[in-house]
Amino acid sequence: MTEPAGSFQKTESGKRLTRMMTDSYLRLHRRAGDGAFVVWIAIVVPAEIFAGFENVVYAVPESHAAMSAGKGVGFLQCEKAEARGYSMDLCSYARIDLGTVFDGGKDSPSFGLPKPHLLISDNNNCSLLVKWFDVHHRMMGVPHFLIDVPFAYGRQAENDLKYIVSQFHDLIRYIEQLSGQKFDVDRVRDAVRRSSDAVKQWKRFLGCAEHRPSGITAFDSFVQMAPLLTDRGSEQLVEHYRLLVEETEARMSQGIYPVPNEQFRLLWDNIAPWHQLRSMSRRLAGVRANIVSASYTYCVGSLEGEYGMFEYDGSDPLAFLARLQNFSVCPMGLANRRRAMIESIRRNAIDGVVFASNRSCKVYSLMQMDQMRLVSESAGVPCTMIDVDHADLRKYSEEAAFTRIEALLERIKGS
Repeated sequence: MTEPAGSFQKTESGKRLTRMMTDSYLRLHRRAGDGAFVVWIAIVVPAEIFAGFENVVYAVPESHAAMSAGKGVGFLQCEKAEARGYSMDLCSYARIDLGTVFDGGKDSPSFGLPKPHLLISDNNNCSLLVKWFDVHHRMMGVPHFLIDVPFAYGRQAENDLKYIVSQFHDLIRYIEQLSGQKFDVDRVRDAVRRSSDAVKQWKRFLGCAEHRPSGITAFDSFVQMAPLLTDRGSEQLVEHYRLLVEETEARMSQGIYPVPNEQFRLLWDNIAPWHQLRSMSRRLAGVRANIVSASYTYCVGSLEGEYGMFEYDGSDPLAFLARLQNFSVCPMGLANRRRAMIESIRRNAIDGVVFASNRSCKVYSLMQMDQMRLVSESAGVPCTMIDVDHADLRKYSEEAAFTRIEALLERIKGS
């Protein structure tokens, strides 16, 4: 039994994800309305820290921006920011977030985000985000705490780890001072354990791509990573990914695959094109191509340059969180990025790599030209580069992108 390519029925895990995300945003607004201390954070800020307080909730503007783009309203929010004088050259996530705030959450899928008491950014994943949060700092009069994380050209240095931990302690003291709440590190330890358990299931889910045909597409992983940002440290996160793996493996055992006649196995490098997930996945399936792996999702829970998981051992949770601060692709040097990508190519039998040069995310895209050359030489697989913007539909040409992707498939055929 096989599922025809392009059918795209929502699975039980997809339905559960929708309910989970809806509940997450409703709970955030409800708790904020009941007097919780609200923080807005960058995606790499370790949210498990806030579990150490009895009544602190967090929101992730980048995640809300991705959701807005996926729901088809990202460009509307961008235009609102541009009408205030913000350049189209700025990150579309930033423009979506600013546009949402400027009109009080109108057109937002979640009615915007509750006003924060504290902004927390970092400079290791997105240097622009520091300036973006500074706009909110000036306009709202809300404090802005910056976590400074050294760039990782190799493995994280011991002094760098200590430096990051010291900043976590500074942040904790600051939240205690602002919120009047006391911090309990044991609550953080429990949250970190749950997050680690959830990531273990996440890695199992990504492992379904190793089968041929693949049990998943990268588009599945793009969508399913959402609660990794909004519900970290929760039991429901662990349960969701456990059920996701079980459902995916059960579908595979029944011969149900997203691209059953899969001929071309591709890897995607960069953030997901949120406004194109359905359209791009359908069109790829139509030419028997499947993007089975993505650097944006396989880096979760890994150390810099590694593909496997860095698992929590029950020790100091703040030190563990500090050690993971360079897991994402952006703060890695070329050597780290290439090492992880080549491992994905090997494990997932990748035929070719699509480097998506992202007009919004310069820090992710800056090294791609060199990376493409090095990966092609090291792994011996053909590569191509397309132009995208992760959240602004106006900066993407489907035909131009697929002209290059189809040329890549022809090169794979001839190799």
